[in-house]
Amino acid sequence: MIDTGSTWTAFAIVTIAALVLLAVLQTITLVIGHRIGRYNVVDVTWGLGFVLVAWLALFIGPGDATRRWVLAALVSVWGLRLSWHMFVKSKGKGEDPRYTDLLTRTGGSPLATAARKIFATQAISQWFVSLPIQVSAVVGATQGGWIAVFVAGVALWLLGFTFEAVGDAQLRRFKADPSNKGAIMGRGLWSWTRHPNYFGDSSVWWGLWLIAASAWPGVLTALSPVAMTYFLVYATGARLLEESMSKRPGYADYQARTSYFLPRPPRRAGRTSV
Repeated sequence: MIDTGSTWTAFAIVTIAALVLLAVLQTITLVIGHRIGRYNVVDVTWGLGFVLVAWLALFIGPGDATRRWVLAALVSVWGLRLSWHMFVKSKGKGEDPRYTDLLTRTGGSPLATAARKIFATQAISQWFVSLPIQVSAVVGATQGGWIAVFVAGVALWLLGFTFEAVGDAQLRRFKADPSNKGAIMGRGLWSWTRHPNYFGDSSVWWGLWLIAASAWPGVLTALSPVAMTYFLVYATGARLLEESMSKRPGYADYQARTSYFLPRPPRRAGRTSV
């Protein structure tokens, strides 16, 4: 544990260590991706990177131990599940079309382009999104009425994790059933939002931010969950998936009856087939 009288000095140590750790992780991932011939392995280390930062903050942060343990536990459950899900999802498959398109459009050395635009970008994104965990690790205990904010954060994390995990499980079972071949998934949570996994992911990070915001100056890291939500909705998540899925027959009907991101009851019932 850091022995320092300055919160900001402690934060500087934690955040620099986190950035170095993420740089090492993404460098190793880049080497692995280059060796196996596909860079989508970076998706597996997305969740893992946050887990490493959370445990780094737990062990070297001088802040309130209870909040550090809670954050480490919640981030670990979320991140390890996501990394395993992405590993299983990509195992035995080729390169992600997003990365193929990026490398084709950019030109030049594929390795250099991947290092700069995929792996370095991901390391910086992980560092920025994890700022609430880093700041929370160096400040004092949550007190008084702020405990309600802490509890609300845990509750929002639980809601988000449930949406993400259940949504992924429902889609996996749907695809595994041969009778659903050629059908648009519009059941369960997928009838309430077209992206329950992305909505859940966003809610998880808003919940983690609330936990960090329960002790000053954690509230100042609000741009971190904003950035995560932007990634999920506009940058690399829902928007790109919508562009791909919109080419499939029947998807327009699904869009017409199902909310884009925030869950709400479907406009009308029915199963849409391709």
